[in-house]
Amino acid sequence: MRIVRYTYPNIRNQALGPGLAFRNPWAGLESEMDQFFDAALSSLARAQTNNRFPVDLYEDKENTYVRAELPGVNKDDIGIEFVDGFLTIQTSRKQKTGNSEESFALNRSVMVSNDVQADKVSASYENGLLTVTLPKKEESKPRKISVSVN
Repeated sequence: MRIVRYTYPNIRNQALGPGLAFRNPWAGLESEMDQFFDAALSSLARAQTNNRFPVDLYEDKENTYVRAELPGVNKDDIGIEFVDGFLTIQTSRKQKTGNSEESFALNRSVMVSNDVQADKVSASYENGLLTVTLPKKEESKPRKISVSVN
């Protein structure tokens, strides 16, 4: 058995005369795909204008961690605030293009659980990677309970 590849001529690139009634069966699909990719690209552009950056949120038994990649950012330009269960990271970044220099303000707020010891929150910044450690309160940590025999 031989597989034969057949493609329909693209109606956009074909000049049809008034007597030809050929309709490309894929024309509807092409327009739907164009709309899909236009919507995806416009949402990406909106995300870039919001100046938000991605963060990773994970936890273990003792702590909750928020990790953000902030390459090219000076440690002194990072501001971190924890209020009412929201961790907010704010920073600015300068970028040189030719002879001009542009400055971008970046920010991100992440909701974390309220079982955090706010006075013991710590952060470290190394090689463009910011890690914020949020220790859990003692009463929210899992405890092993022993069973006694009577």
